[in-house]
Amino acid sequence: MLPSIARTGIRSTALGKNILNQIKTPLPLRVSMAPASKRSNSSLPAGYVEDKSKGPMLRFQDSLPRLPVPTLEETAARYLKTLHPLLSPSELEASKKAVEEFIAPNGPGRKLQEKLIARREDPKHKNWLSEWWNDAAYLSYRDPVVPYVSYFYSHRDDRKRRDPAKRAAAITTAALEFKKQVDSGTLEPEYMKKLPICMDSYKWMFNCSRVPAKPADYHVKFDPAEAKNKHILVIRKNQFFKVAHEVDGKQLNNSELEKSFRRVYELASSRAPAVGALTSENRDVWTDARAVLLSAHPQNAKALEAIESASFVVCLDDAAPVTLEERAHAYWHGDGQNRWYDKPIQFIVNDNGTSGFMGEHSMMDGTPTHRLNDYVNNMIFNNKLDFSESSVRSNLPEPAAVKFQVTKEVQAEIDRAVKDFNDVIGQHELAVQAYQGYGKGLIKKFKCSPDAYVQMIIQLAYYKMYGKNRPTYESAATRRFQQGRTETCRSVSDESVAWCNSMAGPESADIDDKEKVQLFRKAVDAHLEYISAASDGKGVDRHLFGLKRLLEPSQEVPALYQDPAYAYSSSWYLSTSQLSSEYFNGYGWSQVIDQGFGIAYMINENSINFNIVSKGLGSDKMSFYLNEAAADLRELLLPTLEAPKAKL
Repeated sequence: MLPSIARTGIRSTALGKNILNQIKTPLPLRVSMAPASKRSNSSLPAGYVEDKSKGPMLRFQDSLPRLPVPTLEETAARYLKTLHPLLSPSELEASKKAVEEFIAPNGPGRKLQEKLIARREDPKHKNWLSEWWNDAAYLSYRDPVVPYVSYFYSHRDDRKRRDPAKRAAAITTAALEFKKQVDSGTLEPEYMKKLPICMDSYKWMFNCSRVPAKPADYHVKFDPAEAKNKHILVIRKNQFFKVAHEVDGKQLNNSELEKSFRRVYELASSRAPAVGALTSENRDVWTDARAVLLSAHPQNAKALEAIESASFVVCLDDAAPVTLEERAHAYWHGDGQNRWYDKPIQFIVNDNGTSGFMGEHSMMDGTPTHRLNDYVNNMIFNNKLDFSESSVRSNLPEPAAVKFQVTKEVQAEIDRAVKDFNDVIGQHELAVQAYQGYGKGLIKKFKCSPDAYVQMIIQLAYYKMYGKNRPTYESAATRRFQQGRTETCRSVSDESVAWCNSMAGPESADIDDKEKVQLFRKAVDAHLEYISAASDGKGVDRHLFGLKRLLEPSQEVPALYQDPAYAYSSSWYLSTSQLSSEYFNGYGWSQVIDQGFGIAYMINENSINFNIVSKGLGSDKMSFYLNEAAADLRELLLPTLEAPKAKL
């Protein structure tokens, strides 16, 4: 139990811990992050219509299909299939009975299914799930966003810009170009399987903020066209500054931004009270602390508005992380003070010029921010923007200090937040496995999906460590539907367990490599089948969540939801997801249950990066087993490659 929650007596129990286990992995898989060239209506299937009045970014939005509701029979069969490798025969029989009762002609599932279908068809709901999910999974979620919900990317080093002011200026210049495309609606949509996907969440990228409230948080969005909102927030030594990014209708060039950042470094010569630490608290604690902050002085309301309306945040940390682990800690959570964790976009630049990104993803999953960060680094490393303009206007405004009046009561809240943050972060272990043995180049030669391949590495590593497989979550994107976000891919299958047994089980020495390869191929195929179905809106977890949400307060909870297997099978002992970029050297987030691991991975051409987080379970040991499993699998499959033909 977290210190702040223990004190307030508040737990996130609205949907049961089994549902909340699913929410903390931010990054959905299987979206092509490189937008395709602009597509014409004639190249798309029937039903997709371009509405050019909405602008390029949203031109397909209204014609995207709605998230489907699978049949009860589909979900029941798929659900029981996922339980089979996890339960004993007697446990499985009990689960089968509960499922059969649920979907029987007069079972409780039938009425709930009718209600869910009616909700899907209701014109008021573009997506039957989105409102419920955003509330239950994020806005009503009371644990601190850091470290439990926020996520990070660690950027590749920019050798031309070791100076932090130069690095911050270049990042800001590129981010502002991306922002222009989002604000004007000219950004080209992303595509999944050559079909346009939902771009609705981009509206929550800039000039907005999460705000703490009881019983659920909410978001504020500010008009990016208003002059008073054309600024970024820069934080240095806990001090906040408004830095204008447009003056007299013209965006600041790179040299002008660099001058502004240098001035912030000069102005922030000493550390200020860490008001930003309040955003690291349990959401109810932060709600109460915000009231204390606002009541302390009228000036504090203006300061909060300046922060929340900012286009995005640039944190200038007085740190110099070197190793991948040090960088991961810096971008995942930092010191808990030089941040405003409620902002969805925060770039972090250190004194040694290293940089990264931190995202709060309650209204926006990781794929949009991944695209933003890829764009920013692509523009910088390939010199695709004019970073050389040296002219600096004489009328540039000075960075404006955003000051809070900190009373004794406010300082007491800050002190508590700092202590709680240190207590929580101190419970976590982080390890980075930068595996250099091979990457997607070799995996593709094995004629294998890189993602499914790495999922099997993770399964084998866990088996090596514990001698068994346990429920595993992989995030699958459902953005091809209106307001789509994610669905769960349940990675453990009968096939994956059989393969792990063949590789590391008691009888593994008696199984020849040919059979192991066959078992591996079957495990990969099973994984691909599930994740494809999940991306098509036919996973089991969101459907069962929606049906449960429709129970009346006085209605008896069906046996399916009371069955221990329901809670166990959605307790993510492994919470996993992939986003890959040649511009990143790391990304990650936390575990989602105290008994589990959070494993984020990147599959680049010649390497695989794993970020492993747990609460004292041995992240370093899991890193070792991931390395060993990756090597084992390469050794198993290398002989299957065709030998090169001899030259005549």
